[in-house]
Amino acid sequence: MKTSLMAAALLGAFAGAAHAQTAVQIYGTVDAGIQKQTGQTLSIGKRAANTLGFKGTEDLGNGLKALFHLEIRYEPDTGTLERTNRPLFQGQSRVGLQGDFGMVRIGRGLTPYWETIGAFDPWHAVPNQGGFYTDLTVAGYNAQPLDPSGTGNNRWANAFWYNSPVVSGFQLNAAIATKEGNGGSVIGRGTAAAPQYPAGAEATSNPFSVSATYNNGPAALMLGYERNAVETKVMSVGASFMVTPDLKLMGTATRQDQENTVFVNPKTKAWVLGANYALGPGKVLAGYGQKDPDGQVKTKQMSLGYEYSLSKRTYLYVDASRKKAQNSVNYYDLGVNHSF
Repeated sequence: MKTSLMAAALLGAFAGAAHAQTAVQIYGTVDAGIQKQTGQTLSIGKRAANTLGFKGTEDLGNGLKALFHLEIRYEPDTGTLERTNRPLFQGQSRVGLQGDFGMVRIGRGLTPYWETIGAFDPWHAVPNQGGFYTDLTVAGYNAQPLDPSGTGNNRWANAFWYNSPVVSGFQLNAAIATKEGNGGSVIGRGTAAAPQYPAGAEATSNPFSVSATYNNGPAALMLGYERNAVETKVMSVGASFMVTPDLKLMGTATRQDQENTVFVNPKTKAWVLGANYALGPGKVLAGYGQKDPDGQVKTKQMSLGYEYSLSKRTYLYVDASRKKAQNSVNYYDLGVNHSF
């Protein structure tokens, strides 16, 4: 009798614990292919970021949820972490709460500006030379100049995020970061021996980022503004429209202002126009854009790509692009992407 009662008590305890447990999802992407760029030999590389992530939620009652999100980035050809100077959770590491008020999170992740504008890039924000996301779409802007070189350019550490509820298709997204320096330096208006922001220097003001989006039916719009740790400012507008169920047109216009760290010609303007066209199990990607720094050579880029879906989680891809400033650089890739 005692044994039965103990067993029942244990089962009840485990059932209660299971009910209260966080629902955890493990996901990831494996992307690998061959790449060739003007002046470089053929190499194994990636088109999209390779990720291994863990995310979950816990129901706290009364419509309130706790949530977390951790994401590792790695190299497909060696299995090592993405660049040795990047943090373990380069993709993101955030914890927060979600409810009727929206969502709040603390940690490391994409800034609202970068997260929003990626939806209007014809290469759906893949960070490779064939697309536009990391250069022309944002007019060459870097969100985290005080991080060590190579850490990345579109994420913040030590930051707080807020995402409002979606109301009639509208949403407001905002983030603010601390002034903490992460080891990087910026020469700016100084010299190599005495940079304007030495290694380990704090920001002169709190970086912040805000974006507003509208997505309802065939049309989507965005307006984004961000100021980074060295007071560089960037502003973008973006729009997309589903002309037919198979054809999506999109475009962005961006302006960057580096007046705080650049002596002359601090402004850069850029624009990108693109299209995605579904063709059976495949999709054609096309885009053209220009980046125009004041007083410097204009950059022009034309790209064409194709994705062929083997299943809902696996597709083959091929890209070709030509980017011209002072010199022309041609880029080609061919590979496979699998998500799980």
